[in-house]
Amino acid sequence: MAESKNNSAISLMIVAILFVALNLRPAISSIGPMLEPIRNDLNLSNSEVSLLTAVPVFCMGLFAPLAVFFGRKFGLKRSIAVLLAMIGIFTLARGFLPTYPVLLISAFFIGLAIAVISPLLSAMIKRDFPRRTAALIGVYSFGMGLGATLSAGLTGLFYTLVDWPFAIASWGLLSVFAIIVWLRAEQPPEIKVKQTDLPPTRISLVRNKRAWYMLLFFGFQSSLFFSMLTWLAPIAIEKGMSVLAAGGVLTLMTAVQIAGNISIPLFFSKFPNRLGWIIMVLSSGAIGVCLLLFGDVTAIWIAAAFIGIALGGLFPIALLMPLDETTSADEANSWTAMTQSGGYIISAFMPFTIGVIYDQTGTHIVTLFMFLGFIILLLIFAILLNQKD
Repeated sequence: MAESKNNSAISLMIVAILFVALNLRPAISSIGPMLEPIRNDLNLSNSEVSLLTAVPVFCMGLFAPLAVFFGRKFGLKRSIAVLLAMIGIFTLARGFLPTYPVLLISAFFIGLAIAVISPLLSAMIKRDFPRRTAALIGVYSFGMGLGATLSAGLTGLFYTLVDWPFAIASWGLLSVFAIIVWLRAEQPPEIKVKQTDLPPTRISLVRNKRAWYMLLFFGFQSSLFFSMLTWLAPIAIEKGMSVLAAGGVLTLMTAVQIAGNISIPLFFSKFPNRLGWIIMVLSSGAIGVCLLLFGDVTAIWIAAAFIGIALGGLFPIALLMPLDETTSADEANSWTAMTQSGGYIISAFMPFTIGVIYDQTGTHIVTLFMFLGFIILLLIFAILLNQKD
């Protein structure tokens, strides 16, 4: 009976992780397909509208260190529930007050909430599932990818039915379901007993070069993800696709990505060579970007699939790096907070930078060469991390 109860608690916690993760991307990824309608309706420049994705990502970096404070002061469960509510409220506000200042303010607070939730969720996985971290990181990244896929694909459909404020605000309802499931989930009793034996650790990572390599790796994989999320649809439109077809390309990319999010981590126990996986997925990304550079309209669909494979592998690998390096939940929280803090700050500037360059040049050729640059840098930092001191 006790074992059955414990298994039930574990299953519910896994479902809760999935529902929380579902909320960590739609408020950002729903903006990509709506860039042109928002820009035209509010009379914005490309660089101004790109801030709607740059601001939350910057906040995800700036406020990630707060996860350590929240985790120790308020606990994981209460903190995540309140922050989920924040995401829902500010996402819904976009539908009632669809002005540029409100969009920017909501982007700020949504980014802050995501910043704190992400390391807390990784720490909880390290604490509650120490022997299955790769599989649970797969669930976590799958949930995030699924949220991005649903919002990227359905936002365009909602737009054709009503308008862009409703299309982007509707994703706030996801937080209601997530909060209900999260509050019902309980830490498994057996794990709860073990938790009391683990004292919190205090770690200084500023002089740890491996932590910095992880930070930079996370930053450039995140740069690639958010830049693709923001600009893949406009790139497809520039090559002659309709808004609806470009949304389909974005949906394909994110659909392939979530398949990679859940499947690739499952192979890590059997094929643990992280560098080998990184080389494989980066090669896929390079092929995709080259197809965007030199291919025709039809090649965009193939490119989206190759890029999806790259993004689907890179994110869980980046999430696992701090967990592989640490032995306790508190350590994992500290390492994850540092890598995501600096990493998201780096990636926050990339979609905005691309918008500024596009305003000046009127073409996305430079954008695509920047993507190839990200891939080269990721390979360099992966090789450095593979060298043991």
